[in-house]
Amino acid sequence: MKKLRIAFLGTPDVSVPFLDKILNLSFCETAGVITQPDRPNGRGLSLRPSPVSVFAEKKGLKIYKPAKRIDLNRAVAELAPDIGFTVAYGRIISETALASAGTGFLNVHFSLLPKYRGAAPVQRSIMNGEKETGVSIFWLDKGMDTGPMCLQRKIRLPQEYDAGALFGSLSALGLEMTEQVLSDVAAGSVSRTPQEGEPSLAPMLGTEDSALDFNKTAEHNYNLVRGLSMGPQARFFILKNGSPSAVIVTAAGFSDQENGRAARGEITFVDKDGSVGIRCLSGDLILKTIKPEGKKNMPAAAFLNGLRLKKGSSLV
Repeated sequence: MKKLRIAFLGTPDVSVPFLDKILNLSFCETAGVITQPDRPNGRGLSLRPSPVSVFAEKKGLKIYKPAKRIDLNRAVAELAPDIGFTVAYGRIISETALASAGTGFLNVHFSLLPKYRGAAPVQRSIMNGEKETGVSIFWLDKGMDTGPMCLQRKIRLPQEYDAGALFGSLSALGLEMTEQVLSDVAAGSVSRTPQEGEPSLAPMLGTEDSALDFNKTAEHNYNLVRGLSMGPQARFFILKNGSPSAVIVTAAGFSDQENGRAARGEITFVDKDGSVGIRCLSGDLILKTIKPEGKKNMPAAAFLNGLRLKKGSSLV
């Protein structure tokens, strides 16, 4: 079996276990690591390296932090890898850089491509109420997650999973697939199968995606809460001193059974465990814990009591 010379590209925490996996594969040699430049962080806005950079430095690996496309092209050319392997690198890789790897670039993507092409496939799949998802390892080309498939596997998406739990399950699956795929490539078996199915997009998330809408179903709003659990987090707004103030929902549930007649946005119950029901288009969204603007996380009922809101009061 040929020993693969690999250039690894990744940036956030989710990328680190994949780099560690590759370092522990006897048939792989890590030529170097390419990651995003250090970013300002914290109150002092001091520059902080990416999680991949921190890990790679501890392992004594050669590290590149290109800020421009031309610098990325040069980094890949200098490493001269047999294959590039990317996990959440966070930048488009040019055709020039792709051509610098002998066999090409593989990318780990946390969806069943061509569904959910883009930056937020895990979150968007939850927000849209998908019942299954998976991991795709595919060959990069000039498009956005459009390259031919190398390996794809499905898993069930439990309704109680939030984004953090799903990332954990998909990462574990992806690590298994990584070993299989690289072993096959090292043995000279290279699979390139065109993607099949209806494409959809999973663009980057912003606060504009985070507002709960009680004119939609309770299940829709519950999916929003769990899909956005890692950020920017689902929220609703109340008037405070005449201005809208955000209330972040940190834990929730939902019920298809409507608790009596109520208008949308109306409080339908306040439970002894601190949870609160809010009527939606159908069913009740159950607020368990919330974080008001500028305050700590607390039971939903405690917050509403402080505002003198009770069953029958409206949040809208």
